Amino acid sequence: MPKKSATRIASASPQPNGAADTGMWLRVTRELADDLAVDALVRDRGGKPPFDEISRLREAGLPALLLPPGPLGRGADWRTACAVIRDISAADSSIGELLARHYVLSWAPRFFGTPESADRLELRAAEEQWLWGGGTDIPAAGLGTASGEGIGTGAETGPARSPELTLTPAPRGYVLSGRKGFATGVGVADRLALGAVCSETGESLIVVVDPAHPAVTTDPAHDRLGQRLTAAGSIGFDSVPVAPDHVLGAVPRDEHDLSPFAALAPLALRLALVHVALGIAEGALAEARDFSRTAPRTWAVTVPDDAAYAAGPGRDPYLLLAYGELVAAAHTAAAVVEPATEALARGLLLGQELGVDERADIAVLVAAAEAVTGKAAMQITTRIMELTDGADSPADDPGFDRFWRNARVLTAQGSLTHSLRDIGDHYLNGTHPALTLRM
Repeated sequence: MPKKSATRIASASPQPNGAADTGMWLRVTRELADDLAVDALVRDRGGKPPFDEISRLREAGLPALLLPPGPLGRGADWRTACAVIRDISAADSSIGELLARHYVLSWAPRFFGTPESADRLELRAAEEQWLWGGGTDIPAAGLGTASGEGIGTGAETGPARSPELTLTPAPRGYVLSGRKGFATGVGVADRLALGAVCSETGESLIVVVDPAHPAVTTDPAHDRLGQRLTAAGSIGFDSVPVAPDHVLGAVPRDEHDLSPFAALAPLALRLALVHVALGIAEGALAEARDFSRTAPRTWAVTVPDDAAYAAGPGRDPYLLLAYGELVAAAHTAAAVVEPATEALARGLLLGQELGVDERADIAVLVAAAEAVTGKAAMQITTRIMELTDGADSPADDPGFDRFWRNARVLTAQGSLTHSLRDIGDHYLNGTHPALTLRM
């Protein structure tokens, strides 16, 4: 019997281009989430590349959700996209992360390119239903490297690292060489958005690469602790040609020359991943609720005459207390995520008119959402394993460990310490969070 989609703890109330369109997309998403939830545990244990899951996304029309409105693009806004990410993640957080990264990287032409190049690439992406992967981390760009990578990225402070990828000028553009140590979606992406450094000028560039080129090699990351279906791994480039029209733009060496709009790119990714984490927490709660309504108690009885428990497993006072605490934690996380989502959506809508102060305010809201949601996701998924640890045999294992594993891997990508420190610095001293293009 198909599982029900996770019940939202507190919906972010998307403000779409049209309420009817958003309602339609959320219905489509929940139908797909129901479908993914049916075999989520089996697929997690199988760990196969998510080609079938991506086909399901395409059948639902979700990869083109954020492209401009038209016969191919959907024209939905970022609030709707975040709601979609959250619902898909409640059913299968690996697919939710793939979709989250795809949405942000599909906007790379807008963040870093010209309007003309963005229009051209987005039209082709819609026609061919591209799924985007890769990442724009450029350690040599001088943005947030010597003094830290910005809020919540988890990077250590210290000297700038050597670039993983280099571009060498060639008669017809550039050739790309090097190996990106780790990226999500590289095993299934149709296009990669990447950051690389020109070997001659030291200029940092954002480029688009077709991973189907024979000089591109991927090495899947097998046996990950969690997020096993994100097709993650390392990817190598052996003098891969990059045409001039596949160079989106340059990243300035001085962070003060980086436009506030381009600096929203990593914030968009971080907030999208916050919605993945919130989806994990809500999905774990929903599945555990159904399990706990019928499962026997798995901890020692301290009250001899427990009439409430005698009335049914779902009336155990200790169980009610535990779920009350977890639902309150999820409520809190959802409440903090909502204003960050609204602020980012407004900032993206402003485009190049976004100001430096407005970008800093968005960064602080995103950092707060990261800190609160990451803590809640780990608290909820850890406690859920304790509440549902009642399997008599491996065949009876309900598989709730996958929620904890997925939350652990996802939240390990950031740093709670960096987030809280920079939030405090902004609040006390008005300091703007450091700019970074780590994605």
